[in-house]
Amino acid sequence: MTRETYSERSWIIMGLILMGVVARLVPHPPNVTPLTAIALFGGTYLSRRWAILLPLGIVAISDVFLEWHATVAFNWAAFAVTGLVAWWVRANPAPGRIAAGALAGSTAFFLITNFGVWLAGGLYPPTAAGLRECFIAAIPFFRNTLIGDLGYTAAFFGVYAAVSRTLPAAQKA
Repeated sequence: MTRETYSERSWIIMGLILMGVVARLVPHPPNVTPLTAIALFGGTYLSRRWAILLPLGIVAISDVFLEWHATVAFNWAAFAVTGLVAWWVRANPAPGRIAAGALAGSTAFFLITNFGVWLAGGLYPPTAAGLRECFIAAIPFFRNTLIGDLGYTAAFFGVYAAVSRTLPAAQKA
């Protein structure tokens, strides 16, 4: 890797971290952040480790400013799983696979974090009926997660594809 390439990647990584942290801290609809898209994008186009390190770094930094709660570990685990999904996307980053990766990330987040809410106790009884009630109550948040994850993923990968197509032409001129 050349020094210039390393520098460009460093700027991309810092930009993604800054974008993710700011997106979590500014007012936004519940569960509409670019973290899943950042995990998928980082794991697809940067080294594989960034699929895990980018979202975990973002939540670690932003959670310092947000309220720590009993389900923080479940949030972190959900984003780590999304990073692992990026390794699958990386093998063939076609539009269908990218969309499937975003859907898998959204679904993993929904399942893992809501299981954590139920397990942490207090809101729902520790029964199968309580778990079902927890998941049903979270459906509106899942809709937001899907909208945000699909939108941000389309934006990240779409902009990257557009820039990648125009850069070689611009460099030849």
